[in-house]
Amino acid sequence: MLVETVIAATLTYILMLLAFYYHRMRKFHVSAMVFIVLFDLTMPFYLYMTNDWKARLIDDGEIFSFLLWMHFGLLIALFVLYFIQIPAGRKLLRGDQSARDEHQNVAKGLLLVRALVIMSGALLVQADAV
Repeated sequence: MLVETVIAATLTYILMLLAFYYHRMRKFHVSAMVFIVLFDLTMPFYLYMTNDWKARLIDDGEIFSFLLWMHFGLLIALFVLYFIQIPAGRKLLRGDQSARDEHQNVAKGLLLVRALVIMSGALLVQADAV
């Protein structure tokens, strides 16, 4: 089941890349990014509701895994970057061009951190299969 979530996250990453490169198409860019942020915010709830985390984390002892804590830290970093990015994007939509550099730089960070989140999540899936 976790493999499907990695595939879905990878597809949304491709959508994110398209939104990054087609930022001048505002309706597409904004709607794609809103979808991606909502996807990322709801994914932990979906995973919580569809998996037996007590067995995996406590019974199997994976709670002490460095990879798990790195993934969790990357998720926190991703949400912090979203928290910075959204107000900058709203300023741009209002016509305030002073936020353009911040929005562009944070977008590059989001692309990097989100890729690392997806890769670390994929590694956690493989660790489960072994």
